[in-house]
Amino acid sequence: MAGLISEETIAKVRKNLNIVDVIGQYVTLEKKGKDYVGLCPFHQEKTPSFTVNEPKQFFKCFGCGKGGNVFTFLMEKENLTFPESVQKGADIANIEISEFKQHSIRYSNVLIEITEEAAKFYHRVLISTNAGKRGLEYATSRGLDSAIIDHFCIGYAPKQNNLLLTYLRERKYKDEDLIKSGLFVQSNKGEMFDRFRDRLMFPLSNEGDYVIAFSGRRISNDKSEAKYINSPETKIFSKSKLLFHFAEAKKAAKSEGHLILYEGYMDVIAAYKAGIKSGIASMGTSLTDQQVYMLRRITNTIIINYDGDDPGIHAEERAAKMFAKTGNFSLGIVVLPEKLDPDEYVKKYGTVKYRDEIKAALTPTDFFLKRLAQKYNLDNDREKLVYLDEAVKEIVQLPNPVEQDLYLDKISKQQNVSKDSLKINLVKYRRQFNTARQHKASSFIADSINDDNIISPIEGNGTSKIDLVQTRLLYLFIHSEHARNYLLENKFLFPDQDYQKLAELWLNFCEIHKNPSANSFLNFIPGELQGIIVNTEMIDMPQDFSNKEIDEQIHSLQMRQINIQLHDLMNDLQEAKRKMDNQEIIKITQKILQLKRIQG
Repeated sequence: MAGLISEETIAKVRKNLNIVDVIGQYVTLEKKGKDYVGLCPFHQEKTPSFTVNEPKQFFKCFGCGKGGNVFTFLMEKENLTFPESVQKGADIANIEISEFKQHSIRYSNVLIEITEEAAKFYHRVLISTNAGKRGLEYATSRGLDSAIIDHFCIGYAPKQNNLLLTYLRERKYKDEDLIKSGLFVQSNKGEMFDRFRDRLMFPLSNEGDYVIAFSGRRISNDKSEAKYINSPETKIFSKSKLLFHFAEAKKAAKSEGHLILYEGYMDVIAAYKAGIKSGIASMGTSLTDQQVYMLRRITNTIIINYDGDDPGIHAEERAAKMFAKTGNFSLGIVVLPEKLDPDEYVKKYGTVKYRDEIKAALTPTDFFLKRLAQKYNLDNDREKLVYLDEAVKEIVQLPNPVEQDLYLDKISKQQNVSKDSLKINLVKYRRQFNTARQHKASSFIADSINDDNIISPIEGNGTSKIDLVQTRLLYLFIHSEHARNYLLENKFLFPDQDYQKLAELWLNFCEIHKNPSANSFLNFIPGELQGIIVNTEMIDMPQDFSNKEIDEQIHSLQMRQINIQLHDLMNDLQEAKRKMDNQEIIKITQKILQLKRIQG
């Protein structure tokens, strides 16, 4: 499986990587005991079940069942081959792997290879060709200097119908793959054309920082054309699962302490120019549950800074409610003055004032109360009473009594009313709120009990049972030469063929490797067997053992096999009695008695 990379190089890369640091770029990990835990990057979950063991350099999700070492993680998360995962690890560890670069393409997925090539092409056109001058003039007029253009790999798609198509065909890409990339459209006659023409091009990267799609910004004044055109959804690109600038922002979140959610790419870039590198943006659409979960994996501190106009404020409201529904977020909301968007604000007031706006982000409750106040004429007593009633209903939903008291105090002072009177209303609405919540919970439980569509656990996922006896013996077989020799001398064979196959593969592995380890072994065995090794390593096995313990484990397996045989024989006996086959009844009964004697 090592492919074109030598085992020495693989070992060198593995030695220079810490799985906690690598996975920490995708998941916020918290130390619990000897392990690190976080939200799984492979499936959505509310309670963290994703575990990383630093001493053994293994990970395991006890929810979806995925597990392995650092290379397995990169393969799963970035859809890489094993050699590519080693290359990715080498890049992280700043290790040169010349043998790989000379003999192998960089990407296992041809669509990613095509979109990466297109990004380089558009960028070169923008910065170094006559055809790109029009795009460069527009980029400069928008305040994009050469450093920003290079950093975000911004490009330009010229007006010609098939410039990119010609370029990629010359590089021997097949038309069927080019169509699948989403970069081209096809006429009724089957003729292909570049999808993006006369547009400033923003590459859209996945979480691993590979370009998978584009967004093209119109630079002409022709308003009959869409302001932005995005790549269509493909096998590698889904709008609901992508956040612009996420690959870099999630690293910056560790130092800046938060992620900032913007409405558009130019806002993210404006923030970057202001020294804020933790900015991200959704794909010009409403925030999705998948994107919220992506953010929660990285940090629970999110600041929303959409445009300051009415649609932007409404979008902030919707986003804030989504974060509140998910829970466990510390949310800040920025509303810029004069209905400015972040890009316009930075140009008008500068980076220092913009950073001050970020620091002064409102809490969601402050934001909602201010929005609520704008809906009423507070100089009118009737409308003021309605406002106060609605405000208390908002405050009662806060789980923290200190927060409730803080905001009651605020609005009582702002509106010159008694705090005690507001508290009376709060108590009344709290009863109603709690009653409604309890009713909802009861209905949910009743529906769950009566649901005929409950799905049983799928065999092979994280909920499947682990054979602890065979797992313990396999652990000793791998980690102790004495235990291995003892088992071999006793001619022990694992009852399960997968465990037995692993034992045989381990013996072969030991013969050809100087310092064999479970971690290095993982990438040299079939994928369907890797889960057993991961489970073996992630279970907290005692290091000490004795021959007596091994004998007891073997005896336990033998008794298990006898119980299985007895169960089958009892079924056979019932069938023989049904047929009134006396000879078969005697024969089966004798076998049952023999096994019972062995059982003692």
